[in-house]
Amino acid sequence: MLRSIKELKGYAIKAKDGDIGRVEDFYFDDERWVVRYMVTDIGSWMQGKSVLVSTAAFFGQADWEKREFPVSLTRHMVANCPEIDLHKPVFRQKEEELNAYYKWPVYWQIAAATDGITPSMPFVGPPEEVIRSKEKADLHLRSFTEISGYNIRAKEGDIGHAEDLIVDDKHWNIAYMIVNTHAWMPNGRVIVALNWIKNISWEKDEVVVDLSREQIKSSPQYDPSNGVNRDFEDKLYDYYGRPKYWK
Repeated sequence: MLRSIKELKGYAIKAKDGDIGRVEDFYFDDERWVVRYMVTDIGSWMQGKSVLVSTAAFFGQADWEKREFPVSLTRHMVANCPEIDLHKPVFRQKEEELNAYYKWPVYWQIAAATDGITPSMPFVGPPEEVIRSKEKADLHLRSFTEISGYNIRAKEGDIGHAEDLIVDDKHWNIAYMIVNTHAWMPNGRVIVALNWIKNISWEKDEVVVDLSREQIKSSPQYDPSNGVNRDFEDKLYDYYGRPKYWK
């Protein structure tokens, strides 16, 4: 099922022996656009601390009514995990330490070994241009909070800012970006599939989409209260005349 990442913030993380904390952010990798970690505030029992919990640690199904993610961890494991300063970028070396400690699968090796296999949601590789300086060459994790507010530009100019991401709750593939167009088109929110993104500049906080302002102006409006279902996707892909990934 497709879900809003914004709506998943605040979910409780349930360890085998009790609560760990609540989700305050999500980290996704900028190569395959898959959510890899939840930034979890554990300040209720370890004051002022937040930790990364991998989606690989999920144990069974989330309880969507209780807003809980069960994980195969213990509070002791979390309390003694490697320290990561989440006020700074998380580099690959820090991920390696974390994966070694928890014995989580090394997702970037798995991704490399399975390239060419189509996942359940459309695979979206890196945008055509990912602008990244040399000193950030091993920085692959991006935060949902970071990308929220990025300027969104169509072929002829700005259309608004990134407000939300829509994720598949089974494989955690990010499928869509929600664009708030209120500054340009009052009362507007539109949805853009990731493979309609032309490029992203992480340095300029900007996303360029391969769509015109006129197309976007008349596109189906996104209603957060209704979410994204197959009927909405049908309308969206029919409107833009794009091939439907599920067919």
